Amino acid sequence: MKLYVCWGTFQTPRPGGHPCANAHDALVEAGHDPEVVKVRGLVAGPVKWMTAGRNEVDELSGQAVVPVLITDEGEAIHESKRIVDWARQHPAVAQQPTG
Repeated sequence: MKLYVCWGTFQTPRPGGHPCANAHDALVEAGHDPEVVKVRGLVAGPVKWMTAGRNEVDELSGQAVVPVLITDEGEAIHESKRIVDWARQHPAVAQQPTG
């Protein structure tokens, strides 16, 4: 599983929290350990600072805005609220010890 984020998974004082951090926190709380890919750049309305990472996100999901989650099944989920909902509905299954 890969989680594409802007510059990191840190919280900001922004109302509602930082979308990339919210998505990452929800995945971790659900027991997932996503590979975090920092795409950098910026896409906000008409402003587009495209990077190789943003171009990859665009190819995978059809849009360059992050966060974007690519599940182990290859499903692309964009928007932090949708990723949070997905994490709550798909908690990680703990591995049972063998032997």
